[in-house]
Amino acid sequence: MAKTKKKKNKKPPRQKKKLTAEQRRAKRERKKKFMTIFINGKQKRVKRPPTVEGVPVDEFIANNADPIWLHQMGMWEYITPEMFGDPTGITDEGGSAEPSTESVPF
Repeated sequence: MAKTKKKKNKKPPRQKKKLTAEQRRAKRERKKKFMTIFINGKQKRVKRPPTVEGVPVDEFIANNADPIWLHQMGMWEYITPEMFGDPTGITDEGGSAEPSTESVPF
């Protein structure tokens, strides 16, 4: 004779409780202010980094600030030579930045 398994009486699944308007509003605010990260295999809620128009602040400053403002604020790491130089590649001596092939002796 074959053994048959007994069926266990399972409770019907519980329906999810609907959130009130105030709870939904609070949840949206939490999602805006915090983000979830994993530390040691556990979920932790940490504050989101500040943004300007959805772009991180450092990236926004690097894209939109002029060299004078960057210097005044002490943000010298964001100042690049392209900010001061002519985009055509002409150097201070008046020649081009690339060596010419006309003066090659061989």
